[in-house]
Amino acid sequence: MKAAAFDYHRPANRAEALDMAGSLDNAKFLAGGQSLVAMLNMRYAIVDHLIDLNHVSDLAGIEMTGDRLRLGAMTRQRAVKDDTALAARAPIFAAALDYVGHFQTRNRGTVGGSLGHMDPSAELMALATLMDAEVEVQSKARTRTLSIADYPMAYMTPAIEMDEMITGVTFALPAEGHGWGFHEHAQRHGDFAVCGVAALMELAGGTVSRTAITVFGIGMAPQRARAAEDLLAGQTPGDDLYRAAGDALDDLDYTTDAMASAAYRRRLAGVLTRRALADAATRAGGDRR
Repeated sequence: MKAAAFDYHRPANRAEALDMAGSLDNAKFLAGGQSLVAMLNMRYAIVDHLIDLNHVSDLAGIEMTGDRLRLGAMTRQRAVKDDTALAARAPIFAAALDYVGHFQTRNRGTVGGSLGHMDPSAELMALATLMDAEVEVQSKARTRTLSIADYPMAYMTPAIEMDEMITGVTFALPAEGHGWGFHEHAQRHGDFAVCGVAALMELAGGTVSRTAITVFGIGMAPQRARAAEDLLAGQTPGDDLYRAAGDALDDLDYTTDAMASAAYRRRLAGVLTRRALADAATRAGGDRR
């Protein structure tokens, strides 16, 4: 199939892009195009105007300041994966991005494009949920920040207005010396995850001082496993503890679709949580790979 007819616009800077978004009806921003172009071609999405952001240079960039990481919306996924300073500070980013499509798509795909598309299986959305991220959006009239908890409005629908543009996302990085684990299951490499788990762990005196666990690919958006996180607090890491955490996921919402049943996703979530926590504990103990 081919996309329905639309007018193509190429702003040279952010101000021009926001002017267009505020004045054009039924317009969408084009970032890397790895999701939107396919949807246009299949006519799952029909627009009258396409605003290409690839020449708006100030929307890209990677900045680490203390325990905060800011990624510009037009930062390529490959740039995030290959950033050596980020890999040293928070290796889970490079590990998660290995699962994002294929290396060809990561060359074009962007951080903001992934957040804007908001697929439930998206690894960058999972990391944003894991690290209590804040999404920056801007229109001609205002700039505002959304917590990741308030960002999803409905299935593949972020809580942003038609004239608003994602400009960046800021992650709260875990403490130095943390451990991490990332596992997902897909039917084929590069396919969307049927279920995935991302975990962070910090240890103090041989016990768990802090954990964060996000399960994704199971419902409308990634979900924090708060009950499992609470169960781990103050405990000594070990297989029995990881098994108990994997059993404490019944409070999450699981969806049945053509890929898997809710029951299958629930079982996967438990298995992958145990694996992610075991990896996180090992890495928090000194193995940072």
